[in-house]
Amino acid sequence: MPKPNVKEQLIATSLSLLHSKGFNATSVQDITAAAGVPKGSFYNHFTSKEALGLEVLQRYSERAGELGKALRDPSLTPLQRIQQYFKDFIASNVAMEFDCGCMLGNFSTELSNQVPAIRQQARESFGQSAAALAAVIAEGQRDGSICNTYTAAELAEFVVDAWQGAVLRSKVERSREPLDRYARMMLGRILK
Repeated sequence: MPKPNVKEQLIATSLSLLHSKGFNATSVQDITAAAGVPKGSFYNHFTSKEALGLEVLQRYSERAGELGKALRDPSLTPLQRIQQYFKDFIASNVAMEFDCGCMLGNFSTELSNQVPAIRQQARESFGQSAAALAAVIAEGQRDGSICNTYTAAELAEFVVDAWQGAVLRSKVERSREPLDRYARMMLGRILK
């Protein structure tokens, strides 16, 4: 039987703990205890909790990017791709019962003034999401299905910004209504 990869155990455990409890509310001891590894093992793989947080945020961003596969589905129109993209994100928030919100948003508010590397990673991740949306929005603008009052880049940045607000509201209210309202307004009014 292969020996479990301690670093991967720490990352997987941290993804869950840091997302649900927050960075500052989670100690290295909490992480190692939940991962079932000695505390000393943590420092064999990470120089600090901040270094782990950065790796966890990168991994979270990669997983969030996987939800973006709908944006690359050529069988759907641009507006349908965006609709499916947010439907997938809404479903993931509903599945977590609104407890966690978005780790990018959570880390941004909690750590952007404390850990510059995490702020930079969050900035890059938001930028990647906006760029992926901008490409689809531009395609929809070319075929006339998405409004062209603003550039695709401006619309995409706004879509990402408004989404973060809706997720935050959903977490606070423990309700999917802010996400549904977002989808209705974004897809039914702003992008049309």
